[in-house]
Amino acid sequence: MRSQFPLEGRTALVTGVSRRRGIGYAVAAKLASLGANLVVHHHRPHDLDQPWGGDDLDAVRDGIRQHLIDGSHLADHAADLADASTIPTLIGRAAALTGTLDILVCNHARSGDDGGILDMTAERLSGHWDVNARASLLLTAEFARLTAPRDETPGRMPGERITGDGPYSEPRGRVLWMTSGQVLGPMRGEIAYAASKAALAGVTRSVAAELIELGIILNTINPGPVNTGYMDPETTDRPLDELQAHLATTPFGRYGSPRDTAELIGWLCTAEGAWIVGQVLTSDGGFSLG
Repeated sequence: MRSQFPLEGRTALVTGVSRRRGIGYAVAAKLASLGANLVVHHHRPHDLDQPWGGDDLDAVRDGIRQHLIDGSHLADHAADLADASTIPTLIGRAAALTGTLDILVCNHARSGDDGGILDMTAERLSGHWDVNARASLLLTAEFARLTAPRDETPGRMPGERITGDGPYSEPRGRVLWMTSGQVLGPMRGEIAYAASKAALAGVTRSVAAELIELGIILNTINPGPVNTGYMDPETTDRPLDELQAHLATTPFGRYGSPRDTAELIGWLCTAEGAWIVGQVLTSDGGFSLG
């Protein structure tokens, strides 16, 4: 039973789960199929402002529920992660579902209202930073505080090295961040988005080195181009001609699917993936090699 459902009894929080075509939905469904209890976060007003639009949240819930194993639970919470005050509440509610929180997948992202370097304003940069980078860091901090020894936090000086109670026979938690392909090629016209995602990739090893002291594993995923609707001609927010031409030169001749990313994250959350720590992993089917 344990090998069939390796996450049975574990609880996962996946952010950015509001569309059935999205990566967050695929990740939540995969973790549910592995036996996890699921708490999913969504912020539908963001989707409604995008060309691909919003989805039916009842259908999103029902779709994830179909992947749950018997005895597992599902809850969902709405929050605008641009508001930092929502983050402790979200982590607290996620932990309250079963009394523990074992997995955090920071899949949320702000899209749109971006531009090239000549279009940059403080507001554009802050808007993407607040959601994509700051919220992921603050969610991770709150998640780590659930695991930290009670005598670890009080009286600590900022920057003082964390001391856990290891060695650990197995990981005590998993955190997954999402970056983009900004180090593999230019992301013209997406400077604010790329900058915020680059911050996560750049700080992965530093945060992972601290979290591992608590027995928590952090890895960051670059899923490559994944068509979640934004590369469909009728709902795209960018010119597709150049990308379509490049697509023909790639090994498999297709974009990634949300399931591709979900399979990697699911594996990283199992015991078999426990030896991968502090890495920025590109999962793009060779797209960046074309």
